[in-house]
This record gives sequence, structure tokens and C-alpha cells, in this order.
Amino acid sequence: MKRPSTSIAFATFLFLLNTTSCVEYEVKRTLIQFLGQVSGKDGQQNSSLVWKQDSDPCKGTWQGVHCDAQNMSIKKLLLDNLNFSGTLDLAMLCNLQPLAASLTYLSLDGNKISGGMASEVGNCKQLTRLHLSGNQLAGDLPSSLAMLSSLKRLDISNNQFSGSLPDLYRISGLNMFLAQNNYLGGTIPAFEFSNFDQFNVSFNNFRGHIPNVHGYFSADSFLGNPELCGDPLPKNCSDKPMPLSEAQTSEKSKGASKEQILMYSGYAALGVIIVLFVVLKLCRRKKGENKVEALNNRVGASGGGVVEKPRNVSSEYKNEVSRSEFSVPSESGMVSQSLVVLSSQAAMELRLEDLLGAPAELIGRGKNGSLYKVMLDNGMMVVVKRIKDWTISSHDFKQRMRILSQAKHPRVLSPLAFYSSKQDKLLVYEYHQNGSLFKLLHGTTKALDWTSRLGIAATIAEALAFLHQEIGHHGIAHGNLKSSNILLNKNMEPCISECGIMDMDDQRGSAFGSSSTDGGASDMLKGDVYGFGVIVLELLTGKLVKGNGIDLTDWVQSVVREEWTGEVFDKSLLSEYASEERMVNLLQVAIRCVNPSPQVRPTMNQVALMINTIKEEDEKSLIYEV
Repeated sequence: MKRPSTSIAFATFLFLLNTTSCVEYEVKRTLIQFLGQVSGKDGQQNSSLVWKQDSDPCKGTWQGVHCDAQNMSIKKLLLDNLNFSGTLDLAMLCNLQPLAASLTYLSLDGNKISGGMASEVGNCKQLTRLHLSGNQLAGDLPSSLAMLSSLKRLDISNNQFSGSLPDLYRISGLNMFLAQNNYLGGTIPAFEFSNFDQFNVSFNNFRGHIPNVHGYFSADSFLGNPELCGDPLPKNCSDKPMPLSEAQTSEKSKGASKEQILMYSGYAALGVIIVLFVVLKLCRRKKGENKVEALNNRVGASGGGVVEKPRNVSSEYKNEVSRSEFSVPSESGMVSQSLVVLSSQAAMELRLEDLLGAPAELIGRGKNGSLYKVMLDNGMMVVVKRIKDWTISSHDFKQRMRILSQAKHPRVLSPLAFYSSKQDKLLVYEYHQNGSLFKLLHGTTKALDWTSRLGIAATIAEALAFLHQEIGHHGIAHGNLKSSNILLNKNMEPCISECGIMDMDDQRGSAFGSSSTDGGASDMLKGDVYGFGVIVLELLTGKLVKGNGIDLTDWVQSVVREEWTGEVFDKSLLSEYASEERMVNLLQVAIRCVNPSPQVRPTMNQVALMINTIKEEDEKSLIYEV
């Protein structure tokens, strides 16, 4: 057999080498273009990433790029939390055959990327993981997504995707699907839920019957879809009678029996009764509201929003308390039924009309709303916070409620449900009969001992630090932290309530926030630190924040400057021989928290650590005394 000449073999080698070089060049050029588009920085200005055409992406110099060690093909692009703000173009990646044939893992979680998911994603057939959570992606999901037969984990949560789901149930190996906090609609496909270790479609617009989950997932995976029903949600799907057209077809084919005629007649009669009942109820409610409106007009009350009808007026700590009824108008003149339930098994079947029809007691008013105690027909007691004319869009308000509901801590009271219209926002909370820390400190004759006050400060600090960690990066802070918003549960443990319902603009320029305009969410968090410091001063002094024209923080700082620190503390603490050293240490923490400059105030993590150190020292001293 004749061997090929050396010149021919060498030519073939050069051809293959040039071809490989061309492919490598095209892959690098495409990746660099993709990075420029997704980052929003066309000129490679991101200092944390250096992708250059003259370097090798598989030699460790391209951050976020991971290659196969054997054939040096690109397997993973991991670009999470890089503050990208460009647009996503999956077609750019998946239309290049060498990339589409090798890429198995693409992750862009936690950026601010906009755009949509291109249908060309179906060309990346080797993808096993696609993570796009926490961006601003929108539009429909392409049907080609279901062609990714190797896909195992798909996370599109916390975006703005809409439309129906493609046939993802066809992907037999899919074991994680996270799509919560979007605007997806239609019905949920019949997934094989036993294949999943994670599944969540909560807070979307899905409707209809939930497929049988066979006990693999709880209601948490389906919450926040008002038109969704069936197990594991407590909302049952109503069984509708056969439509008249289908009944007539059935009659023609086999004739109607006497029993069928009676059954359909019964349905018709029942329908008439229901319609008459609803009309009568609406008429009575309208008549009652007209009477209340007339009464309010006579006494000069303002209309719209909550309509109050005072009876048996009493007072509690200078707040008006009255028996009231409230109603919520909407732009169309009809009451919206879109009360979104967030948590609590007991509140799952709560409806807006249940709230509006229940007796309500006005228990407080503030600059950002009114507070009502409501007794529901089932005996459940709730508190409803009503905020009027808050200039937040329905979309932003809904997103805020979703975020707050997911920040779960035993000492943070999350809303059970919410309602949103252009004029009104309603938040439903669990009722705590032991009242607030304000009432405990200033409205009772029994004084709290030092250990209890220190424990309350430590608990609130820990819970607030948790909140800042969970929701601070979303630009949300508590916003209105004060002793009246610290409620006491049945075990007299403090719980933070009314988180995140004050707008950032409401605080700028106040002592809580900053007079500057460039602090943003950071100033809001430092505003919470200020509010916490004031609460600690209340605990230490037993004095009101504003009393007899004196501001508590100003008074404390003036006393400390004069080196009369001992005069600051509540006399009941001194009489029980509490450790003055540890009281002074706690006072120093509070003074740092209420510093006029937000930038100088510590973070809540630092505050919690300092107070826990004081608490541990106090507990050790008690052990030694025993």
C-alpha cells in the first residue's frame, strides 16, 4: 500500500489547524459580544471580567468560563450577581454550533438583565442547567424550551415572564422548576411531580385545577395565584353543571331521562336563587354605605377609601378607638375580589368581602394609614392596615408584598394577605392581644426589669438584622420602626410589625433618614438603625419619645455631654440594682444608632452583635451571683 506523501499529510495538518483556529476565534468573538450585550457595557469596561480575544478562555483567565479538561470545550458560563444591566440574547450563543454542542450550564442569576428568552434556546441541546433568576426578563417562554431533553434544573423565578408554560412535562429528567414571582398564566401542565426535588410556581396568574401532586409539594408552591384551586390549596374547585349546549347534544344522541330533566331544572332553580341572593346583598350593602356616607358628610368626614361610622367612642393613649365599618371603592365602581393570600392556613379561604362585611374597630391612626381590628365570621381576629393614596404602582406593591412574605422569621410579622387598588392598599396581619411595646412601657404601672428590657433589645436587633439581610438588597427597609410597631405575642415576646410599608421618599430629610439624596436604600437601612436606637432609649429611660415638648434623643445626648449619665436611666432599674456598667454599654450602643449622620451609624448586624455580647455578660454575672 502506497503511503501518502509528506507534503500532502502536512497540508492536511495545516488545513485542520486553520479550521480549528477559525472555530476558536469565532467562539471567543461570540462570547465577548455576548458579554458586552448582557453586561450593558459594550466596551468591556467591567473591571471584574477580562475576556480578551488574544487569550485562552480555557486557561483560567476568563472569569465565569469553565471548560472541559480533556477537549478544552466550553461547558459552563457562570455569571451570577455581577450587576449586569444589558439584554439577554440566547440566540447569539445557541446559534453558534460549537458552543451549542458543548454548553451544559448557563447561569445569570441576580443581575438586572432585560429582554426575553429567544426561541433559539432550543438549539443548546446539551444544556442541563439554565438559571435566570432575579432579573427583569419578560415575554412568553418559547415552545422550543421543551426541546431541551437534557435539561435537569430550570430557574426563571423573580422575573416578569408571562403567557402559558410550554410543554415542560415532556422533559423526563427535569427535577427542579422554579418560576415563582412572575406573571405566567394558563393552567399548570400535568407534571410528574415525583421527579422533582424543587417545584414552585407561586405568585403568578395560573388558573384552574392543580394537577395531582401526590403529596410531594405543599401549598407554598402554589400560593398567590387567586384563580388556582384544588389540593394542596384549601380552595376547592367548584363543580360546574354541564352547559346547556352539551345537554342538548346529549339529548339528541340518547334522549333525556326524567332524572336528568329534574337535575337540570334543579340547577336552573338554584342559579336563580343565587342571583337573587347576590342582588339583594349588594342592594343592602349599597344602601348601608349611602347612609354612612350621608352621616360622614354631616360631620365633615372626607369621602372615599375607608368609610367610618363612629359608635361608643373611647380613647387609648391619645388614639381614637371606635366601632367602624370600612369599604373599598375601585375605579369601576365595583369592589375587586383580588385579595391575595400570602400565608397562614387559617387565612387561606379569606376573601375581600369577608373583611368588608365584618365588624371593624379603629384602633389607631398614623401618617401612613389607619389600623383596624376585625372579627371575621369564623371567629378569627385579624388586624387590617389601610393605606390610602400611596403612589406605588400595583406591580411594585405586589412585588414588595412577595418579597416581604418570603422573609420569614419568628419575630417578624409578615402580612397574611393584601389587597391593592389605585386608591387603597389593605394589609392583613395576625392579631396580637397583648398589645405593643409602647403600651407595655408607657401604659402600665408595672415596670419591666432590666433582664427583660435587655432581652427585648437583643431580640429586636436580631430580627431587624435578619430583615436587612433578606430584603435590604431589594431596596426595602422597615421604614417606620418605633415601639408601637413592636407587638407582643402570647408569650410576651417582641415581634416587628408593619415592615416595608413606608415609601423611601417619605423618610428622606427626616431624622430617621438622611438629608442627602444619594444614599438611597442604604440610608433607609440606616433609618431603621436610628429607629432601633430610639426604642433602646425608651427601654433605658422609660420616657416617651416626645414628651412635654422635649425630644428624647436630644435630652439623652445633652445629659451624657454634661456627664450626668446616671440621670438617664429609669429609676426602677436603679432601684433593682441592675448593673450600671452594662446599662451604660447599652446606652452607648443606642447613642451610636441615633447619630445624626447615617454614614456613621453601625449596621444592624454590628448592633445585634454588640447587644448580644452585653446580654451574654449579664447572663454570666447572674450565674456567678447564684
